[in-house]
Amino acid sequence: MSPTDEPALDAGHLQELRRGTVVLASLLALREPGYGYALLEHLERAGVDVEANTLYPLLRRLEGQGLLSSEWNTDESRPRKFYRTSPQGEALAERLLAEHRRLTDALERLAAEGA
Repeated sequence: MSPTDEPALDAGHLQELRRGTVVLASLLALREPGYGYALLEHLERAGVDVEANTLYPLLRRLEGQGLLSSEWNTDESRPRKFYRTSPQGEALAERLLAEHRRLTDALERLAAEGA
């Protein structure tokens, strides 16, 4: 493999690593109701990089799975769909967070072995 292939390889692996964390981050962030664009900004401020063309289909999928609930707010000039983590989504977020912490601890132990 040439050095010019490394950035593409890195990008692919980073994307795989981030994919599952976006689900968890969204479930955690939407414990307080929010709409798509505000969630994008919230996640970005928290350090979770995600693109709109990834997030919006994810929100619809999580809603379809019963992990998010939604309602339309038509009080403003532009109607917005607000999402909120459902009780089922809360339970999943807790399980995912516990597993994420377990994996992080394991990775830290493995990294320390090589130090």
